[in-house]
Amino acid sequence: MNDNYLNRALEMIPNKQVLVTVAAKRARQLAKGERPMVRANESNLLDLVLLEIAEGKIAARMPGEPEDVPPAATL
Repeated sequence: MNDNYLNRALEMIPNKQVLVTVAAKRARQLAKGERPMVRANESNLLDLVLLEIAEGKIAARMPGEPEDVPPAATL
């Protein structure tokens, strides 16, 4: 696992439990054939997911929150 990607992803989703849940769900999607949202030479799905989160392509939103809230504010 790339520690740089992990630290950057933790800046976007500071709650580790939420980060793990989001990363696991996205990794399953990629494993089933979904296309990555970032260009990277990563073969490790977890690194790819952490990079997507770090770049703001994926955000955690709690149920009931309005969808028009910017991703950085949904944490």
